[in-house]
Amino acid sequence: MAGKNDTKMNDWNYYINEFKNFLRLERGLSENSIEAYLRDVGKLRDFIVKVKKYPLLPQFLTYRHLQEFVNQLSNAEVALSTQARIISGIKAFYKFLLIRDVIDTNPAELIEVPRIERAIPEILTTDEIDRILEAVDLSKPEGHRNKAIIEIMYSCGLRVSETINLRISDLFFQEEFIRVLGKGSKQRLVPINQKAIKQINLYIEHYRRYLKIPEEYRDILFLNRRGKKLTRVMIFLIVKELAQKAGINKNISPHTFRHSFATHLIEGGADLRAVQAMLGHESITTTEIYTHLDTNYLKKEILSYHPRNIPD
Repeated sequence: MAGKNDTKMNDWNYYINEFKNFLRLERGLSENSIEAYLRDVGKLRDFIVKVKKYPLLPQFLTYRHLQEFVNQLSNAEVALSTQARIISGIKAFYKFLLIRDVIDTNPAELIEVPRIERAIPEILTTDEIDRILEAVDLSKPEGHRNKAIIEIMYSCGLRVSETINLRISDLFFQEEFIRVLGKGSKQRLVPINQKAIKQINLYIEHYRRYLKIPEEYRDILFLNRRGKKLTRVMIFLIVKELAQKAGINKNISPHTFRHSFATHLIEGGADLRAVQAMLGHESITTTEIYTHLDTNYLKKEILSYHPRNIPD
């Protein structure tokens, strides 16, 4: 309960370290996510200990203290997106303290997270994706590999990290599924279509089977000419080069294929929850961004071509 007097508990670092263990062992978060949470809580600690000079441990902070911290972020002109992330981190920390019975009531519960306008991501049309695939030079040894990479990122909506870490043992072609290791080491099953299956099989047959592969990379699907795992940068360069060859001037990246995958599914009438599951989004609000793309496109077309909007 609040107010315990154990010496080791009279230190912010004790609670932060316990929070770290909670995130790792009970939430199963990645190390990058854990470090982000700890940085956010560290900012609150520094504000309380160094700036405000309050000799208070986290369990003794009130809503007023937390609101002063939030106001300080705003006064320092911290970006709204950064403010939202920090506040979310603080809220997670106080939920942990409540779960552990360190506090009886949660002072962070009423802290408001600033509303942020979500940027509409760049997407490709199906015609543009076809042009990119057609731009692959299959006369080059790596051509089938590059085509398989583009096909699976678009057909399965994979993140670039998920693509480079995909394993042969994750492919269940007979069942038309692949197993994907997403953020926080969470696994999900994603349907894969016959076009993507065909391109992967062609890549294995025409490129991968001829590589000298070190033991540690034997199960990795996509490899470079030295038989080692591709890097994120390499995927980015492949995408940029193919987009340029296809004559597409949009600012695209490997993630653009994931955005396009989701958008085309939503436009085709797919259930939002199903798309959430396929993308591996923890919250459906992240997936909801794709429901706005079609209406924004229609608005743009109407404003551009409706006779009432054409200048005299």
